[in-house]
Amino acid sequence: ETSLAPFESNTSSHSARIFDAAADHESGELVPDDNLRTHIRAADSIQRALGDLSRSIKLLHNFSIMNYIGFVKICKKYDKACSRFNGKTKDVIKEANICNDSREVEELDTRVERAYASWFCDDDRREARAQLLHKVNDGLSMDWSQLRLGYRLGMCFILLLWVCWDCVWGLVNNGHSTIGGRNAFPVFRACGGLLMLHWFWGLSVFVWTRNRVNYIFLFDLNPETVNSARSIFDDVVDETLVFLVLMLLYYKAGANSIPNWIPAGYFPALLVLYTLFCLIFPLKTRLPMWRTIFEVITSPLTSPTFFSSYVADVFTSMIKVFQDMAWTVCFIFSLDFLQLEDISRSTGHMWQHTLWYKNFLIPLICLLPLWIRFNQCLRKYLDTGKRFPNLANAFKYAMSQTVTLFGAFHPLYQMHRPPERGTVNWFQLGWLGLFVSSSLYSFVWDVFSDWGLGSLEHGFLAGRLMYGHRYYYYLAIVVDIVLRFMWVLTLVPPQSGASFEFPQYLAAVSMLLELMRRTMWGFFRLENEHRIRTDAKHSFVPLHFDTGHQHKYNQGKEHVGFRVLLEVGLVAIVLIVVSIASVIAAQRATRDYSAGGH
Repeated sequence: ETSLAPFESNTSSHSARIFDAAADHESGELVPDDNLRTHIRAADSIQRALGDLSRSIKLLHNFSIMNYIGFVKICKKYDKACSRFNGKTKDVIKEANICNDSREVEELDTRVERAYASWFCDDDRREARAQLLHKVNDGLSMDWSQLRLGYRLGMCFILLLWVCWDCVWGLVNNGHSTIGGRNAFPVFRACGGLLMLHWFWGLSVFVWTRNRVNYIFLFDLNPETVNSARSIFDDVVDETLVFLVLMLLYYKAGANSIPNWIPAGYFPALLVLYTLFCLIFPLKTRLPMWRTIFEVITSPLTSPTFFSSYVADVFTSMIKVFQDMAWTVCFIFSLDFLQLEDISRSTGHMWQHTLWYKNFLIPLICLLPLWIRFNQCLRKYLDTGKRFPNLANAFKYAMSQTVTLFGAFHPLYQMHRPPERGTVNWFQLGWLGLFVSSSLYSFVWDVFSDWGLGSLEHGFLAGRLMYGHRYYYYLAIVVDIVLRFMWVLTLVPPQSGASFEFPQYLAAVSMLLELMRRTMWGFFRLENEHRIRTDAKHSFVPLHFDTGHQHKYNQGKEHVGFRVLLEVGLVAIVLIVVSIASVIAAQRATRDYSAGGH
């Protein structure tokens, strides 16, 4: 507390001199510029020092509360383990006896805020608290990583436009020659689904961090293995560049627009190898991911944590991705990627029409994520003994599994289809009723249970909201009910022949929309969990005031300015060379086409 005393005297004197200089300037008297700049620099230095002191005080406050809660939990477990000492630690673990209710730290924090508001915010305590919260890039040094991320995003955007243009041009020119109609497109769709999931995870981390939802604490993650949003975006931009380049090369090779030095089927195989590499390395961050996936798959052998439940919910939104991943495995191991594009397209894939693939593997993939989440709910019921919400949540996944089974074995009701028109098809009506009921049940559960909304006294929302505007929540409710119906349709296995099967040409769109819905769901699910833990007795969530985490994130070496500029120059040269080569190849193809008499 004594460290605050020098700031009071120095700031008062410097502020007085600045105000006097400003008054003399308004009255017309000359004020030495050097003297005024000296006082301004001194005031800025004191302002930054007060900000550092405020952040240290908040860290100390959080540290004391977390230690108090940990000590309380240890004492409770000790009381349970040693029955003869049961209840004897209750008087000892009172907060006033251990850390004096953190009153001294809170008083010092209040004093710093009051001094900051008086000196720099015209006694506006609210504005002072907002300015004292640390923000990214408070320093004066230039962050070259932003330039690196920016120009790579620009490259991704240009390549994406190129891919879209080739799709449109192929459809207009040939009527069918698009990337979506190529033989190995499900491989790109599977890897693209994993890529979009990586993008959405970075977006989730950015939103949670910006709105001070402490996802690291709620998920019980190790801060040393967690990447910041910018670090995630750096990685996923590089992955997107490789993905788009390989997709473009595959399309050009299949359309004979580039020299056939490498067979077209090698490009999806290279993409699979690169995706496997990204799923394994770096080991420091991938090993915890695979450990969590193992815990999810082995449910209900292990008691589900909040993070494992969250991951299992994400898996239920990745059913289309898992189907394409199974198709990719069969495509690679059957060596179909070595076949010529035209031959493979005309003969098809024999394994794709076999009984084990169509009626066993694909329905199992549709059911397995729902079954895992269903088992997690049952295990939670066994651990807690609470029927609600665990059994009610399990019933939701049971209904979704029924929709999947109905779509997988649709010939059972097709045989009972009435031959005459105008008669009632009770099997179709039964499935329609089940479909609507499952969608509405899932939607209601999202809004009321997972998001904690629906309070009539707060405008159908919650009492305490962490995101900026109320219309975010209303928009999310409308989007969720629309996309929930589309998600239930994706539970029907592909190529099942059902009249309500989702069209194959919209599979990529439905996959993207469902991943977007799940990401949006995660925003509000974490917010609700944050509210529950902060409102509960003896529960605590540390303040997430540092929007650019300082644990593992800054350990890696940043690119210096010269290296970044050199990298930009090399990329520009490569881009120019590729563009010139593309123009030359296109001109040669045009001359060959004209020489052929077309």
